[in-house]
Amino acid sequence: MKRREFVQLGLSAGIAAGAAGAAGMASAAGSAGPGILDAGVREQQAQMASGKLTSSNLVKQYLARIAAVDKAGPHLNSVIETNPDAHAIAAEMDRERAAGKVRGPLHGIPVLLKDNIATADKMSTSAGSLALNGVRATRDAHIVTLLRQAGAVIIGKTNLSEWANMRSTKSVSGWSGRGGQTKNPYALDRNTSGSSSGSGAAAAAALATLTVGTETDGSIVSPSSSCGIVGIKPTLGLLSRSGIIPIAHSQDTAGPMTRSVADAALMLAAMAGPDKDDAATADSGSHLKDYAAALRTDGLKGKRIGVARNFFGANDAVDAIIEKELDILRAQGAVLVDVKVPNTDKYGDSELQVLLYEFAPGLASYLKNYAPHAPIKTMADVIAFNEKNAAREMPYFKQEHLVAAAAKPGLDAQEYREALANDLRYSREEGIDQVMKEHKLDALVAPTGGPAWLTDYINGDHYGGSFSTPAAVAGYPHITVPAGFTRGLPVGISFVGGAWSEASLIGMAYAYEQASKRRRAPTYPASINIKF
Repeated sequence: MKRREFVQLGLSAGIAAGAAGAAGMASAAGSAGPGILDAGVREQQAQMASGKLTSSNLVKQYLARIAAVDKAGPHLNSVIETNPDAHAIAAEMDRERAAGKVRGPLHGIPVLLKDNIATADKMSTSAGSLALNGVRATRDAHIVTLLRQAGAVIIGKTNLSEWANMRSTKSVSGWSGRGGQTKNPYALDRNTSGSSSGSGAAAAAALATLTVGTETDGSIVSPSSSCGIVGIKPTLGLLSRSGIIPIAHSQDTAGPMTRSVADAALMLAAMAGPDKDDAATADSGSHLKDYAAALRTDGLKGKRIGVARNFFGANDAVDAIIEKELDILRAQGAVLVDVKVPNTDKYGDSELQVLLYEFAPGLASYLKNYAPHAPIKTMADVIAFNEKNAAREMPYFKQEHLVAAAAKPGLDAQEYREALANDLRYSREEGIDQVMKEHKLDALVAPTGGPAWLTDYINGDHYGGSFSTPAAVAGYPHITVPAGFTRGLPVGISFVGGAWSEASLIGMAYAYEQASKRRRAPTYPASINIKF
């Protein structure tokens, strides 16, 4: 199938000043050395434990940075809404810490959520659609409940490709009717990819310590790669899908999008586990691992890794970068074997059919259970709203996928059952499982995708290859890690494994990250120098 996005110990004077001016702060954000806002969970926790930092102060600084870098300055437009209760939540976390209660690694840590994840607070949950603008969920998504229990401070929601990029066949990633266009921090005229566009850009620009994205096919790993950050798409069922505006229950999952593998591992641990309202998570408890313990610099030693050669060839510059990174894997003790993932051409059409079949009933179920007061109840209502508000909702592209989804019969249709069986057969037992068993592999690696393309409202998105679909359709884990740059644009390397292999993949990804250290902060150029 053609690649689809269905689917990121002190401040410089300019940033610390906050009100000193958006332009000055934006400039400082681009030139400053690493500070507490660019730091990770462990560094921030150490500062809070020593009394040098409070959650309240950290939240205040991130909100100031959002105002300066996202709403002004480079105007990334990655944050669709901030949480008016963020300061109060942070103050409560500080009171708990002062009383000797620390809930865990995320206590007092600021988090941004993709705006298709329900929060029972003063923020909307809209999937970027004006049809749900102002609609507040009646209860938290399960992963949000777990994050709150872990002490995380939800400071806002991120923009996304509207309806998780399942609206049009000619969509522009990172654009939503409610949020507008998110820009790539590494070149403002370039796309962030989607659909977790805002989460990718916000993480790259250090607008929060942690961000959460969701993926159906590529919507975590692709924007993570395009924005030079780490993204984890976990095994389907490791994280609950309850309270997340869906595309397709067969493939949907949330996952961490962060600036480091360590932060992603800590966040994954906080969100993982069974949920009585999501049957797919029933076995997740037995598969949970100590993901923090997996953060080992020898995580590649003795690992047998298949280099998925049929996912090279889309971009010469990207291929050249990844070839050099393979030498790092070897130097860290991995054994590399050239392989091809079989039958990847046999489920492109059936994948789309499954997504179209599951979209409308999944949306209706979400609205009934999390937003029964919303003015829309069905996919047909969304379509009618968009038609009535076409000037605001459809200035660049239409809603072909919504129309197609609304026309599908129920999930008892023979076409749906056959398409789903086809997907699982060729992505799992005659796909990833087959190649890993045949070559006795611990993981597969390949370029995550091409570099960021120019945002184009005439022709839509321009994908430069992608390794997302096999793991997405199979429901298997996929981690992308920054691997370098081509002409200033980030490139990611992917680690894919079998079901429930997150801990092993985290170990490999961490060992690679620590040996390579390819990530660097963005500087928000208007464009890139396209000359060699």
